[in-house]
Amino acid sequence: MIDDVKLIFTISLIVIFSPFFAKILKLPTTPLEIVFGSVLGYVGFLHHQNIFDIVAEFGFLYLMFIAGTEIDLKKVLKTPPKLVKMILLYLLLLYAFSIAFSLYFSLGKIFMVLLPLISVGLVATLSKEYGKTDWLTLSMTAGGIGEVVSIALLTLVSAALEYGSGIGLFKALFALILFLLFMLLLFRSLQLLFWWFPEVSVALMPHNDNKEQDIRLSMGIFFTLVAVMLYLDLELAFGAFLAGIFIPTFFEHKYELPEKLASFGFGFLIPIFFIHIGSTFNLNALLIDGLIVKALIITFVMIIMRLLSSLVFIKEYGLRDSILMGLSQSMPLTLLIAMATLAYNADSIDQFHYYAFILASLFQVLLVMLVIKIINSYQKEKIIA
Repeated sequence: MIDDVKLIFTISLIVIFSPFFAKILKLPTTPLEIVFGSVLGYVGFLHHQNIFDIVAEFGFLYLMFIAGTEIDLKKVLKTPPKLVKMILLYLLLLYAFSIAFSLYFSLGKIFMVLLPLISVGLVATLSKEYGKTDWLTLSMTAGGIGEVVSIALLTLVSAALEYGSGIGLFKALFALILFLLFMLLLFRSLQLLFWWFPEVSVALMPHNDNKEQDIRLSMGIFFTLVAVMLYLDLELAFGAFLAGIFIPTFFEHKYELPEKLASFGFGFLIPIFFIHIGSTFNLNALLIDGLIVKALIITFVMIIMRLLSSLVFIKEYGLRDSILMGLSQSMPLTLLIAMATLAYNADSIDQFHYYAFILASLFQVLLVMLVIKIINSYQKEKIIA
């Protein structure tokens, strides 16, 4: 009883005070939540309790849902063909570097998927600080397409880790293909429905909404697709991600809704997920021989891969913006931790590499944020001079 009270009280304090420390240290809140979770878990203020694990899992799914709300499928489909080709080449180079690195150093196949992961979560954080710059707009566009690829791979890898290479895997892949075809037909049908009868979308989410119908419908879509993925025995995160895409794609008149949903998630559910991740990291692991070096190697490899791949944009966007775009893509914190956790639970990576990936995800945020700030400060000084 006392332990549960202590657990709830500790989580509450981390959720309340993390933004204040983030403001003082000028860092995103997420890595600090992981650090606080790790430190307070180490000294005994956090422990594994069933409800804590469940809420953390729900927080992760909601995070994937919020990631989906950052992608407007209509805008993605309207991306100029030339830019789409460059983005696809960028992604191809990322995976080529990842495969080459993994084979050269005789790493497991899971590294080929972990190293090129892309998530736009922290890119959105950068846009709040630096505004709608060309390199951030490019990063959001490329990140949106890259995150769809990453989430799809997350689902495939999850199925492969669970079923191996037997008949179970083929059944899972068949179910996934059928599900994607169904979702494609559903998206197309809804697109035609709302185009012919735009009043339907307004009726579902009215402008003057005093009954919170927008939140209710969003949560309904979220839980429905998660339930479908649960029934099909596929990765739940993929269903949550697709549910998020529905919101900006079909209800663009509710332009404030994604921010409204994100405010709830980042204010309550999502921090609990990161605190939980931190609590699983044993600080004694920092004393393990070679762990910090391994984390730094992973950090620099992931950053350099993206910097080299981003040079495909140099002709259109210039060297500076291409480098900044590559840097902004080098913080796949949420997906990297999620995939590393998935791989660790499936015994695809050992505890040493699990800890290394968590540390690397933190190092990436700290290093990339610092380098981007230095480049922008230098540019401002150059303009003033």
